[in-house]
Amino acid sequence: MAPPDHHDVRAIARDRAALEAFYREHFDTVLAFVARRVDDPHSAADLTSDVFVAALGSAHTYRGGPGGGRAWLFGVARNVMASDRHRAAREADARRRAAGRRLTDPDDIQRLEERLDAEQQARKAYRAIRTLPDADRAVLELVVVDGLSVSEAARVLDVGTVAARVRLHRARRRLVRRLAAHDGPGNAQDRLHPVTQARTDSTSHAEVH
Repeated sequence: MAPPDHHDVRAIARDRAALEAFYREHFDTVLAFVARRVDDPHSAADLTSDVFVAALGSAHTYRGGPGGGRAWLFGVARNVMASDRHRAAREADARRRAAGRRLTDPDDIQRLEERLDAEQQARKAYRAIRTLPDADRAVLELVVVDGLSVSEAARVLDVGTVAARVRLHRARRRLVRRLAAHDGPGNAQDRLHPVTQARTDSTSHAEVH
């Protein structure tokens, strides 16, 4: 069976072949999303799995819209990460000790460690972005760190595209000012450039600015 159409994500809830195709299509994207936010390979493995479990459980609610299944899946991933942060604050390392949740295959762990190394710069940017107000932070991390278009980020956050664009512009100015206060103007631009360049090449100039 062909991979599920972007407008038929609901198929994964009732069709095993559709679920497998969906998983294969989006696994690397979800893993990268998680790897930009955590630095432990076991946690990355658990959270990536959790995203797909959550997607399966909520697939029946999918109604299409801008960005299709990809934007919807990013929304699911954000919810999973937020829930994990809240749970971790209460339960510390209990989640990673749960039986049957930890990957033990050395090849799997090596792959996760390589992904974490590749996303090291993005994690630094993400940590800086997390100092911003919530509304600005959310759109900036989705566009700059995760590489979504502004319209896709708007879909994930359930706001209008114009509002998302305004938040993005405001967030970038705030972030540059904060980094400049810490590192100096030149160093702030140097720290932002590698990530912003890599994450916005696929978005239109009109959308980003």
